[in-house]
Amino acid sequence: MKLSPVFLVLAALSLLGLLFAPTLILGAPREATMGFVYTIFYYHVPVAWTCFMAAFVCAFGSAIYLFKGSEWGDRLAISAGELTVLFCLCTLVTGPLWGRKAWGVYWQWDVRLTTTLLLFMIFIAYLFARRYGGPGSKKLAAGLALFGAADVPLIYFSVSIWRTIHPKATVVSRLAPGMGKPFALAMITFNIFFFVLLIMRMGLERTRARVDELHLAAEDAGLDD
Repeated sequence: MKLSPVFLVLAALSLLGLLFAPTLILGAPREATMGFVYTIFYYHVPVAWTCFMAAFVCAFGSAIYLFKGSEWGDRLAISAGELTVLFCLCTLVTGPLWGRKAWGVYWQWDVRLTTTLLLFMIFIAYLFARRYGGPGSKKLAAGLALFGAADVPLIYFSVSIWRTIHPKATVVSRLAPGMGKPFALAMITFNIFFFVLLIMRMGLERTRARVDELHLAAEDAGLDD
C-alpha cells in the first residue's frame, strides 16, 4: 500500500505526541486527593473522547451506505466501528482503575458507566452482525451504528441530567495550572492517532475488496480451479 504524505505526517505527529506526552504528564502537578493515580486522567479522558468520535464516524459512514449505497461509506463504517470497540474497551478498563481509587470499588452502576457499557455492547453487536448476519447484514449493522451513535450524547450529558458519582465534564475547565498543557497534548495525540489507525484500516479494507474482486474475476475466467 502506497503511503500518502498526509498519512506520513499524521503518523509522525502521533508518534511525537506519544513520546512527549508522558514526559509532560509526569512533570505535571499532582492532584491533592488521588496523587500519582490521577495521571490516568490524561489517558482515560482522551480515549473516551476518541471512542465517541469513532462512534460518530462509524454512524456517518453507515448513513452514507444506507442512503447512497456507497461502498466507501461502508468501508469507513466498519473501520471506525472496530476502532470504537477498541477505544471503548480502553475507556472501560481505565475508568474502573481510576474509580477504585476515587470510590473504593472498581465498578458502580452509575448512569455514565452503564451507558458507556451499553455503547460497547452495541458496537460488539455491530461487528457480530456484519460477520454473521447473513444477507442484509451490512444494513442491519448500519442501523446498529446509528443507534450506538445516539447513545453518545446520552453518555456525555448524563452527569448533568442525573445524580451521578462520576465527575462532570466541567472538571476539564477547572484543571490546575500546569495540567492543561499535558492534557491538551494527550487529547490532540489520541485524535491524530485515531485518524492514523482509521486510514490504515480503510486501506486494509480496500485491499480486501480488491482481492475479492480478483478472486471473482478468476472464477469467471475459469482460472480458480
